Amino acid sequence: MDASLQRVALIGFGAVGRAFARLLLRKHEEIRRRYDLDIRVTGIITARRGAAWDPEGLDLTAALATVEGGGDLSALSRSPAPADTRAFIERCPADVIVEITVLDPRTGQPATDHVRAALRSGRHVVTANKGPLAFAYRELRELARSLGRAFLFESTVMDGAPLFGLVREGLPATRILGFRAILNSTTNFILTRMEEGIPFEEAVREAQAIGIAEADPSNDIDGWDAAVKTCVLANVWMEADLRPDQVERAGIRGIRPEDLVAARQEGRRIRLVCTAERGADGAVRARVAPEAVPLEDLLAHVRGTSSVITLRTDTLKQLTLIEHEPEPAQTAFGILADLINVARGHWG
Repeated sequence: MDASLQRVALIGFGAVGRAFARLLLRKHEEIRRRYDLDIRVTGIITARRGAAWDPEGLDLTAALATVEGGGDLSALSRSPAPADTRAFIERCPADVIVEITVLDPRTGQPATDHVRAALRSGRHVVTANKGPLAFAYRELRELARSLGRAFLFESTVMDGAPLFGLVREGLPATRILGFRAILNSTTNFILTRMEEGIPFEEAVREAQAIGIAEADPSNDIDGWDAAVKTCVLANVWMEADLRPDQVERAGIRGIRPEDLVAARQEGRRIRLVCTAERGADGAVRARVAPEAVPLEDLLAHVRGTSSVITLRTDTLKQLTLIEHEPEPAQTAFGILADLINVARGHWG
């Protein structure tokens, strides 16, 4: 018997998209054997390396070599693919659209429009982009439900750690009352290096050198990325309707190495902490700010690029998940897990 075919189009083919391609190449036959599922990438569109589609499936090894060699994907296309992303989404031969473009934390665009267009064209959607959930989660969730389509997003927060799947599948009849977390790898790395006596500017340069900070690191160090992630979790888990600019936000720009040394002398570590709580009035309030965390708190012991979250629930009280030094491969796994769950119908 032939395996079920799932045709996938990638909107974006940066570090995460390429990591996903490598993971799929490695896992394709195992997935086919274990889940009777044949996942094929039938379309890829990029901002600077062209677009390609093939209803029978693109050669991912060739796609990787083309993009990493500075070539244009159009050479791999069965027929000319449109360079316009909206037209590509509407016309590509795919069952699932995977949105993995670069995040704009101030607007959530163009990813939000991409997700909206994909759902309206009748496709399931998997995204690793936080923007659509931070700016339009309720709208997109209801649109997906009304059309009977999946809208999954495991890789949006803490890379591929199964946060959303855990709550959706593993915590039935449970309310998330609040959470505390360290969610931005860049700032946690910088603070860790500053604890070791490295000046702020040098720690930022180190983060840029290892690829976890952009040339302009302001979205990280001013707390915008953490605010977007906090919005995503609050909107999905707590039925909030927050935007990033509604999160009380302070970054780490003003912190000095001597501040971290003083905190350690008091039995604390400074961390950029994300919190969300539901008040007595029912409203969800969210905050991102540096805190001097006591050493008996798990958050104080998460160093470098690692992340942590502690959920406060009405059933299990507190539940903590830690992710150790993630890489693009972990984000790629979250995408792959979502695709398998789409095929299995585990998305309601």
